[in-house]
Amino acid sequence: MAVALAVFAALGVFYLFTAVGFGWRGLGFGPAIEGPWGTRRRSRDWLAQAGLGDIARGEFAGVVATLGVLGFLVGFVLFAGALPGLMVGAFAASTPVAAYRHRRQARRRAAQDAWPRMIEEIRLLTGSVGRSVPQALFEVGRNGPDELRPAFTAAHREWLLSTDFGRTVDVLKAQLADPTADATLETLLIAHELGGTDLTRRLEALAEDRRRDTHDRKDARAKQAGARFARRFVLIVPLGMAFVGMSVGTGRDAYRSGLGQLTVVLALGMVLGCWLWAGRIMRLPDEERVFHQ
Repeated sequence: MAVALAVFAALGVFYLFTAVGFGWRGLGFGPAIEGPWGTRRRSRDWLAQAGLGDIARGEFAGVVATLGVLGFLVGFVLFAGALPGLMVGAFAASTPVAAYRHRRQARRRAAQDAWPRMIEEIRLLTGSVGRSVPQALFEVGRNGPDELRPAFTAAHREWLLSTDFGRTVDVLKAQLADPTADATLETLLIAHELGGTDLTRRLEALAEDRRRDTHDRKDARAKQAGARFARRFVLIVPLGMAFVGMSVGTGRDAYRSGLGQLTVVLALGMVLGCWLWAGRIMRLPDEERVFHQ
């Protein structure tokens, strides 16, 4: 406990000194590359991609903090110590982040699968059928995946109110927060405002590029399926063994000792470290948004 408190105190002094003396922000051990606006934009995009575009960052942080406090209380009762309670509270606080991270991944995969087909439909509607660019975009959006329809509905509402395609595109980009959507919408905006005869060719090339990227990502995820399944045992097996140990003999009393609590903290830290390390290794690179606001 004394060592842990000393480490946290040293980190607190370091962060306070570098924030006041050098103006550094964030939890890194050096100055952040991006400013506060970059951090706010990333968090805003993350919430939009998870389907929480209408939720403020403060509200989401409040839910995380509440679960953290409840987890601390449960951990304190189970392990009869404050330090293990803090670890359990940290796990509990990460639950909504992990849940919405999974939801965000599912929504992004659905969008990645849908955009090549949607781009191809827009190409056909603006080419052979003769639809205008806004008409083709909204018609395709109405028939798109359920995850994308609310964004197209909001953009269509903006178009009916203002008939300003630039503002409509901004609304749709903010709602979708997707690199493919950004590139497609900027292409459509330029074609709508400046005209030209090469829209069909550009959309065809963009659709082919998206199909190739989607195929490569699916192939990579298929190769990682076994490793992702094994990764879940990093959480299930140690926690199961801990609860079994508490129910055998004087196992619960062992957790009350200083050595027992230190062992619990080290074990939970190793589980968390292995989980994060495995996830970082298997993480596929995300495309960066270029035409964001």
